[in-house]
Amino acid sequence: MKNQYKNLLAVAVSSSVLATPVFAEESKSFVDAMKDGKTTLDFRFRIEDVSEDSKDSATATTLRTRLNHATGSYNGFSGFVEFDQVSELLEVDYNTGPGGTPVPNAVVIADPEGTDLNQAYIQYKTESTTYKYGRQRILLDNQRFVGGVGWRQNEQTYDGFSVTNSSIENVKLFGAYVSNVNRIFGDDRSPAGDNAGTNFLFNANVKLADIGTVSGYAYLLDNETLTKFSTNTYGLRLAGANSGFGYSAEYAMQSDAADNAADYSASFTALEGSYSFDPVKVTLGYEVLGADGADGYFITPLATLHAFQGWSDIFLNGGAGNIAGGIEDFYGSIGGKVGPVALSAVYHSYSSNDVDASTLASEDLGTEFGLVAKGKAGPVGLLFKYSDYSADAFGNDTKKIWLMANITF
Repeated sequence: MKNQYKNLLAVAVSSSVLATPVFAEESKSFVDAMKDGKTTLDFRFRIEDVSEDSKDSATATTLRTRLNHATGSYNGFSGFVEFDQVSELLEVDYNTGPGGTPVPNAVVIADPEGTDLNQAYIQYKTESTTYKYGRQRILLDNQRFVGGVGWRQNEQTYDGFSVTNSSIENVKLFGAYVSNVNRIFGDDRSPAGDNAGTNFLFNANVKLADIGTVSGYAYLLDNETLTKFSTNTYGLRLAGANSGFGYSAEYAMQSDAADNAADYSASFTALEGSYSFDPVKVTLGYEVLGADGADGYFITPLATLHAFQGWSDIFLNGGAGNIAGGIEDFYGSIGGKVGPVALSAVYHSYSSNDVDASTLASEDLGTEFGLVAKGKAGPVGLLFKYSDYSADAFGNDTKKIWLMANITF
């Protein structure tokens, strides 16, 4: 099967090579390409305060410094390199994640200190095709299955080779081979920081007039570091908007793969609708990460999990994004602008998809309420965020508060 997946990627690459190179704003020489580059410096300061029943509360006061450089283009070739440095400005009195700073009975705030090579790749670009080789950011669709976990101070990136092609009108094709996932815990600080494997990511987006965008995907993961994350996932997603109404629908099937010890087949379903009447937007949604009885459950090990199932991150489960018995999430939100400030409130109600498989005492897992406010003070982006999880049959009551400031030069 691995050879079959490699052959599929090879076909995609060879077909896109036929695209004619068009070099806009090209540098005249390799040296000029280095001179024509752009350097960016970004600072993100954040205070995160977490209190959880049965554990000691903690506060992280961290600064992420990000420095990157994009070269100019010469004969279609260019390069990009990016470094992140995360520092705790006060005392590390919290657990920083698997293999990180151990603080007995303290809550987890997954922002470990350290310096990381976040991205480093060579790019070749033609009129309709982009090739990247090296460490890179990969964000697919709404990041429900493949994302960058950009909320954490240390981002998730991918080592490998990717191809993006748009030679067919209203169609975008993406394929990637990933040999390593650089997780948010840091390469040199945690055994969980690197997930080596043989992973293939395929995604096709088709824009349909007056309907929206249809995405079809296949994510084939052979995780050699954490074999429980080895899965094959196939799915379809529709997302669109018309006359103030927004809508999305998604369905996926997943089974175990490679050396995964589990033997299961589970499904994912997501439905969402929204209506905007300036400046207010109301959203209602329903999402199910299903279970196959006690044999296994649908997982999302490459997702940007913080964006889903509430901001308290109660259901991370070591990066799986689901728990035994599965999760059903009914949610609603209302948001809008008051002057220059964007405000939003969201409510989640969680229940077990199969309470018998979960072995929990009740199918009601818990509820969560969240608030967020975003704005700018001159060049500085500002954010306040709050989440309050009330536990029923799963987890503990948890409150989190974030204050964040960001500036880019």
